Amino acid sequence: MQYDFTSILDRRGRDALAVDGLGTGSAPAPPKDGFDLIPMWVADMNFPTVPTVPAALIERASHPLYGYFRPTDSYFHAITRWQEERNGVTGLSREHIGYENGVLGGVISILNAVCSKGDKILLHSPTYIGFTFSLADNGYRIIHSPLVQDGDAVWRMDFADMERKIVEEQIHAAVFCSPHNPCGRVWERWELEQAMELFRKHDVFVVSDEIWSDIILGGRRHIPLQSVSEDARLRTAAVYAPSKTFNLAGLVGSYHIIYNRWLRERVNREGSLSHYNNMNVLSMHALIAAYSPEGMAWVDELRQVLAGNVDYACDYIAAHFDGVKVTKPEGTYMLFLDCTDWCQRHGKTIDELEQAGWDVGVAWQDGRAFHGPCHIRMNLALPLSRVTEAMERLGRYVFC
Repeated sequence: MQYDFTSILDRRGRDALAVDGLGTGSAPAPPKDGFDLIPMWVADMNFPTVPTVPAALIERASHPLYGYFRPTDSYFHAITRWQEERNGVTGLSREHIGYENGVLGGVISILNAVCSKGDKILLHSPTYIGFTFSLADNGYRIIHSPLVQDGDAVWRMDFADMERKIVEEQIHAAVFCSPHNPCGRVWERWELEQAMELFRKHDVFVVSDEIWSDIILGGRRHIPLQSVSEDARLRTAAVYAPSKTFNLAGLVGSYHIIYNRWLRERVNREGSLSHYNNMNVLSMHALIAAYSPEGMAWVDELRQVLAGNVDYACDYIAAHFDGVKVTKPEGTYMLFLDCTDWCQRHGKTIDELEQAGWDVGVAWQDGRAFHGPCHIRMNLALPLSRVTEAMERLGRYVFC
């Protein structure tokens, strides 16, 4: 490996919620004495980012003026090049790209442009917790269409259920997640085409969260939802960010891609109303440095590392945690553990199981917030040595 995915970095006191946020709000509790912390809850990585990013930040920060600015041509060129080379996107130009402080803010701006407060929005469940809170806080009502697992335990959309709910609930907007969080599905083209045909049939606008689109495992390829048809291109607003890919969430900075001029103008207007949806100069330079040829090489190595972690963790769970079900994710670096059978066999609640992990330093996350009734969400973006240690602790002290 050319890049460092093995060093264990001390994040204490370094502005890391995953470490310093323990014991606050809905965060895991700190471990008992004798156990160090293995952070596996917040969806950020415990790897140093690609070296081009800190180099670019240091160079820009060395100039002692940080005043008003406009995004440079280099910023837009970096995005169009990245989307073309990584996702096969063609025909993307500067006018189609708009800045967002965050993906969730972009989701809300897009919904506000096409919906009325109180409208019902279609989402799949399990559901990313950020969707749940942001939509509810902004006056929207979520209608869930549960994903179902086929005979091979692959998560699939239930198209009949989606259509029934669109019609019965008079739904005209949907939030789509690709790759899916927390299930880790990387959708196949036929699935995307069928979903978009359904949305076309019933005139449903689509917001597609594709923030995980770079974290694709096992030789699969991300297919942008806007690419499956001309109608999908005009019906869909997609939101992206380098934050998951390069561990840049603390810098703030996402973007949307909208080809439909009517929709784009309204979304841009909606996003401007707070007078706060403005880019940070350092986040601009971070994106340019990340979306570089070296960034591409770094992501290719990252994928290999994450695939190895996923293989190890899923094999270990299958061999040692009888009663725990997990489908190997095709994208993202998160596991979604179904602990229903294990809890029933051992007379334990999911709260007791989570606490047992926290006690021994495995800071995993309650899956109920993602609409997994007896589930735990687990971040594998750590050096393999830490993933190994976490699994061994769970086998020795928790699933025993």
